[in-house]
Amino acid sequence: MATNINQIPHYTESIFYELKQLARIMKFHAVQQFAVLNIDLIPEEYTTLDTIMCNPSLCQRDLAKLLLLDRANTGRILNKLEEKNLIKRSMDTKNNRLIKKVQITKKGEKKLNEINNKIIDKYMEISNEIPKAEFESVKLLIIKLRQSIEKHIENKI
Repeated sequence: MATNINQIPHYTESIFYELKQLARIMKFHAVQQFAVLNIDLIPEEYTTLDTIMCNPSLCQRDLAKLLLLDRANTGRILNKLEEKNLIKRSMDTKNNRLIKKVQITKKGEKKLNEINNKIIDKYMEISNEIPKAEFESVKLLIIKLRQSIEKHIENKI
């Protein structure tokens, strides 16, 4: 049986479109909040720093995969963080290959805590606008959707 073209929803009516729009507006919001709160990192630097904190001694390539960034952009962000003494990189070996490991410094940990203390109230205010059970349910659904999509992509970072 042929599918009626009128039954196929437009992309702009799909959950995928809504998630893309949500990601865009979240980035815009983060940039605004970082400016208002006088945070001297850009949101991508903050996310990178937080990811390093949560995943100690990552190699640069694995960090790029976690951030879903290409290695060049990851390298540029790491250069900026290293110039600010928030991270340090060191050479190590993995499977008989040289790799660059990334670690957060004490200064980086302090900076991350300062930023978290500044932004927590705003994000709590936003999340409190939605009942907690719904918020957690949506979070779990987004995780499942991301994991499902990840099965269908080839991540060549």
